[in-house]
Amino acid sequence: MSTYDALLTKLEQKTARIAVIGIGYVGLPLAVTFAEAGFHVTGIDPVAEKVALANRGESYIQDVPSEQLTRLVKAGLITATTDYAAAAHADAVSICVPTPLRKTGDPDLSFIISATESLAPYLHPGMVVVLESSTYPGTTREMVLSRLEAGGLKAGTDFYLAFSPERVDPGRKDWTTYNTPKVVGGITPACCEIAAAWYRQALQTVVPVSSAEVAEMAKLLENTFRMINIGLVNELALMCDRLGVDVWEVIDAAATKPFGFMKFTPGPGLGGHCIPIDPLYLSWKLKSLNYTARFIELASEINTSMPRFAVSRVQDALNDRGKAVKNSRVLVLGVAYKPDIDDMRESPALDVIHLLRQKGALVNYHDPYVPSLRHDGLEMDSAADLMGEVEKADAVVIITNHKAYDYPAILEKAALIVDTRNALGASGKNHPKVVRL
Repeated sequence: MSTYDALLTKLEQKTARIAVIGIGYVGLPLAVTFAEAGFHVTGIDPVAEKVALANRGESYIQDVPSEQLTRLVKAGLITATTDYAAAAHADAVSICVPTPLRKTGDPDLSFIISATESLAPYLHPGMVVVLESSTYPGTTREMVLSRLEAGGLKAGTDFYLAFSPERVDPGRKDWTTYNTPKVVGGITPACCEIAAAWYRQALQTVVPVSSAEVAEMAKLLENTFRMINIGLVNELALMCDRLGVDVWEVIDAAATKPFGFMKFTPGPGLGGHCIPIDPLYLSWKLKSLNYTARFIELASEINTSMPRFAVSRVQDALNDRGKAVKNSRVLVLGVAYKPDIDDMRESPALDVIHLLRQKGALVNYHDPYVPSLRHDGLEMDSAADLMGEVEKADAVVIITNHKAYDYPAILEKAALIVDTRNALGASGKNHPKVVRL
């Protein structure tokens, strides 16, 4: 029997053993989804603390309940280790490691390279490897393929290599790892067929495409679309501020059009791992081809300016009340990058806090999902007494509009609110205490 047929049989019979490299926001939910489908899954991660928690069934990812993880661990369907040697026994491997940007704006592929080089000694005939980490088109072929083929095995005949972009949106209940359509593109047609067959055993919908590069580009299109439209609506907010027009009313009016318009809303900046970062991977790649991605560069410039604009609104609001920013007590509400989650990656709240502190403000924060934060010299704990801090603050700045907040009560107790998310809605419009973005 060929390696293709043997592996396909194992996948379809769910006797294939799975390894997930990187058990964070993407990897752990994926491992749980495969385990729920009946596969035996080993999570491989260099962070010993994560491994220990996973092996105890204690989830550190909001989208994975500890009860579910405990059940799968006790059933022997999930285990975790820091040792890549576990991959020697795997038939299918998913690489779900971070792909951040360096401070210079260049892609940092060190995690992908490290994971691939650590996996390579354990690559064997009849194994399928799928990269899920977001990156620029060509990464799977240029960075992963060469390292895996260096030992003499050939992709498409001995082993199978594909790219399938993660589409995790933390905190969502309607679209999860299980039912979000999964795009899969292989290095060869056989690679795509095997990878798609694997994912079909656990996921509701699989969408095969003609190459790894198409799959890589599709992911970047998704997030570039959002980044550019957010940049557009953020610039609209800046224009409306100059014109003295209510941007929120403008957006709501435009959103009544039943066709040809998709509603986006402005805010104090972009957050999360994907939208602020992925389009810049594409922009960086195209610079090497002597092409400037002008839409991406402009949208990035506008979006990265929004924390400073939000702080200027705080400064102007305090000034109108006869107060300087320096030595004013400012309470930031919400430091997660979006509502109702604990993920702070690239959160604009961090920039807002840094900028306020630079101006001499006495900054505190509250977030029901983030009990403490450590970032670039910041060491802060969430305020223990929310309403007490609201009453003491010279300005309350709403950065993340968590549903848990009692906004009418906050409005009643606060002296001044700068609402960057329109969290107060109609009650904040034209209210003497409220300044909106």
